[in-house]
Amino acid sequence: MPIEIDIAKHLQPIVIGGDILAYSWVREMHRAFGITRTIVLATQDIKMLSSSKFTDYRLVNGLYEGDTAFEALEAVAAEELARDPECKLIVLGCDDVHARILSRGKERLQAAGITVPYIDFDLLDEITQKRRFYELCEELDMPFPKTWYFDCGNGPDELPVDEFDYPLIAKPSNSAKFQAATIEAKRKIYEIESPEELQQVWRTIRVSDYDAELVVQDFIPGDDNAIRTLTTFSDANGDARVVSGGVVILQDHDPTALGNPLAILGEKEDVIVEGAKRFLKHIGYRGFANFDIKYDERDGSFRFFEVNTRAGRNTYYMSLGGANFAELVVKEFILGEPIPYQEAYRPFLYCCVPEYVLKRSVTNIDRLAEALATIEFTDEPYPLHYPADSATHNFWALVMKMNQIRKFKKYYWDTGGKQLK
Repeated sequence: MPIEIDIAKHLQPIVIGGDILAYSWVREMHRAFGITRTIVLATQDIKMLSSSKFTDYRLVNGLYEGDTAFEALEAVAAEELARDPECKLIVLGCDDVHARILSRGKERLQAAGITVPYIDFDLLDEITQKRRFYELCEELDMPFPKTWYFDCGNGPDELPVDEFDYPLIAKPSNSAKFQAATIEAKRKIYEIESPEELQQVWRTIRVSDYDAELVVQDFIPGDDNAIRTLTTFSDANGDARVVSGGVVILQDHDPTALGNPLAILGEKEDVIVEGAKRFLKHIGYRGFANFDIKYDERDGSFRFFEVNTRAGRNTYYMSLGGANFAELVVKEFILGEPIPYQEAYRPFLYCCVPEYVLKRSVTNIDRLAEALATIEFTDEPYPLHYPADSATHNFWALVMKMNQIRKFKKYYWDTGGKQLK
């Protein structure tokens, strides 16, 4: 049954992390409900967040080590409930590591009075293993790339590198474990051009503390514009209530962030939406999920790469499409209100780079023209710029945006579009 609560007065969001999604949570909580204080826990001072007049910014050493995160959250809960016994606390993470931590500690955090809007850990751990995700894709008729798996903990000293066609892609099966591992010259995704390069990558990862699988995949041709993103929000029955997504106009080319979209043009592909709906219903998924997909021009299919068990770094685009994403999580997990089905595809361009970067980097002239036309009527395309926030916050937001020029010069323009290795 829905509950009655003065959200602006009694809801206390807690965000872990310091990236674009962290601030997106802050601004959309304010925009949806007038929340003027979101507690943000981070490991370093990220100026665009710490300078926001809507954040209570707190540095926590060792936030992702052992029980430190749980102890920090329990302390916040005790403090806030002492201040307001009617307080409704909800914790929101920003990446795969946060999702795993919060899911694993769900019962402990709920006992402290904190709502944890993430699926149970057993399910999260299952579907974020790429081998299991692709098994489900095959079962549900969702295309995916041709894939091989190699155990980094107990696998061979050398890979059968001459058996593959090049180029190809190599990436960790478990992104959260890989993120936490110490690996020489680590990249989020490896674009492999030769047998020698694959062998060197394998040797480097094989001797590291990453002990899950390495995924080797068929390279699907196409530039950034072949990439698609889909964000879904589903209820306790696994039924999708809101969907939004688009075509990636430009992705980050920093080796540590490759694959993170920096410009997304709203666009619906029915076959992607229907596949994701089958997946969510089949496993009984509740809350936010973010799917990465790529269009394969060789056969006209859309191939699913992975599911992220959380809101994506760029989920602010759902708000641009017409559905405030922060409002959804509050309605489902705090208020218990039914959410009418909505496809949030009001025309938009989500964009985290200056137009100069778009014009210099996007090679598909038609897509570039469409993006530049759409940004003209997109209200607040850059998630970090928020007129209601402080001038200091918006200054640091602008600094981050302009810094993309330096990054693209280093990682894209000066490399001729090749991955910096």
